[in-house]
Amino acid sequence: MNKPSFVKSYRKWLILILLIVAAYFAWTQITARQGNQKVSFIPASESCHASGRLKYCIYRSKSGTNGNVVYHLHGRNLDAQIWNDDTYWTSMVQASWQQAKMLPPTVVVISYGSTWLLVPKGKKQDSGLLDDFMAKLPEIDTKTGKPKQRLLLGESMGGLNVLIAGLTYPQRFAKIASLCPGVYKISPFASLSAMRDTLKRTGADPKIGFGVWLWAKENVADEAEWKRMSPLELVKRADESYPALYLSNGLYDAYGNFEGTEMLAEQAKQRGVSVEWHPLYGGHCAIDASSLARFLAT
Repeated sequence: MNKPSFVKSYRKWLILILLIVAAYFAWTQITARQGNQKVSFIPASESCHASGRLKYCIYRSKSGTNGNVVYHLHGRNLDAQIWNDDTYWTSMVQASWQQAKMLPPTVVVISYGSTWLLVPKGKKQDSGLLDDFMAKLPEIDTKTGKPKQRLLLGESMGGLNVLIAGLTYPQRFAKIASLCPGVYKISPFASLSAMRDTLKRTGADPKIGFGVWLWAKENVADEAEWKRMSPLELVKRADESYPALYLSNGLYDAYGNFEGTEMLAEQAKQRGVSVEWHPLYGGHCAIDASSLARFLAT
């Protein structure tokens, strides 16, 4: 006698659950972002190449270039074909050049994969990409032509990478533009209490902080190796002959990078380096495309 009643109750709950799932699915579709704000610009011509682990794409403005070459070391989870993306900040830089009728540099986007750290050869298996990159510059020259000046550009992971390369080999580069770089006052070998203090002081997301710590430990074996690639250590050797620096960071960077980048700007200025420091109101990789475009093209 109770079986039909039980079945009816079961069906009611099943129908209710299905209605809830359908309503949730409909809501997610209605509220999902429908598109992206795109930048209006003329994309540069593109040619892509590979050399061992290195993949790189060369971008030239269709209106001509000024003879300089910018090596763009991209951010995490990106690739060598990011430069012409009309939803990314790189297209805003190109639009700024075009609106100002400036002859831009040739841009070479450098990639060793979605995640990589440009460190000197050390004890870790994946170390040594800095040596490989520097050794590949003459080969890249055969595709771009010998540059009047070499410039470095990078954001986030790439922002740290360009600081490592440019401050390790300052005689090879005229300018470094480092956007929201992973610069920290402490090393990944600091105490847990020091790391907690850093997270609290900078407002960094603890999950992101833990991920950065793991990534650093995968690429750097000990404190001595860390000092060989830390921008705050490398800048201690700087003087007025070092490449001009363009540094920017968002005040509310979830990676906790504002503090270290600001300190790097101050220390570089004290040592006579030409520095443009752009503290921005925003999160990770807030970028002032107009001032960056001027820095790279003049």
